[in-house]
Amino acid sequence: MRKELARMNHPVRDYANDRYPQKPYDLVREMLVALGIIGVLVIILAVVFSTPDVPPLTAKQVSQQAPSLLVQTALDDLSKQDPISTYGPPYTNTPGAAQSLGFFSPQSWAGVQLPMNPAQEEVIAPLEKILPIDPVLKQSIEAWNNASAKQQTAWTGAASKQLQKAVVTSTSIQWPGNPSQYGPLPQLMDAYLSLANSGLLESAIDGAGGPMPSTDRTTSLLLLQGQPDALYADKLDMTGDEWGIIKETGNYPGAVWLWYYTLLYQIPPFNNSSAADLLVVLTVFLVTFVLILVPFIPGLRSIPRMLGVYRLIWRSYYQETRKGGNKH
Repeated sequence: MRKELARMNHPVRDYANDRYPQKPYDLVREMLVALGIIGVLVIILAVVFSTPDVPPLTAKQVSQQAPSLLVQTALDDLSKQDPISTYGPPYTNTPGAAQSLGFFSPQSWAGVQLPMNPAQEEVIAPLEKILPIDPVLKQSIEAWNNASAKQQTAWTGAASKQLQKAVVTSTSIQWPGNPSQYGPLPQLMDAYLSLANSGLLESAIDGAGGPMPSTDRTTSLLLLQGQPDALYADKLDMTGDEWGIIKETGNYPGAVWLWYYTLLYQIPPFNNSSAADLLVVLTVFLVTFVLILVPFIPGLRSIPRMLGVYRLIWRSYYQETRKGGNKH
């Protein structure tokens, strides 16, 4: 009877961990201490190693540092030679612009979801918003809008050709030769530079016409999509050939988990294909799909077992098993 009572008061534990010393453990306290230490470390490391806060590129910055570049951007918009006008869906219906692999062309199937007219939305419409304070500009805008497409092309072509010879400041341009060859563009470009230099060009582009600021900044973000953004990215060492998609500004890592995605852009056939984006997305999707199905693919799912890496990781367990360490 005494033996039975002793056994009830001191039950025999037959699980493996009974071999090791047992101590009480406060999991909540451990968690709070760990969070406190990690929090302090994060704050200290953020102060010491935080990345520089490089401001976004603005039209005002371009007008002050490279005004001729902003003028060329506006001329490309007006002549429909800008990157957005020639991009295709989801912005325009430009024939043959959509990326495709034979009949497979999701870009075309999706169609134009964000219709854009850069000439109107990024140049003419912003200038129309300042007519109340610059009514003289109305005549130039009407001259442009009433001109034929052929005449508009002739004006923008002449202006683009002579832009390198022009004297360009942050608020005005002195064009060489006969002013009539440019049509109303001298007045329009002077007003455009002044609007950009004031810092209000983006707001004029995105403005919804009401007292509240616009929350949709898509159009103004696309304004500098071409050469201005490319030159700015080059100064920050963030262009595509420098793996810019996985970098922060300066010598700091960014979205490093996208290394495989951006790696594909650096190697053939992706770096030479006109459908590079489509090829890269399909490749990443295929590789991800295969990895998901690894546990279900005969042969492939056996590779970890055949490699035996797990035995190296759990070598102490297998050593104890071989020696009979699981016996009491």
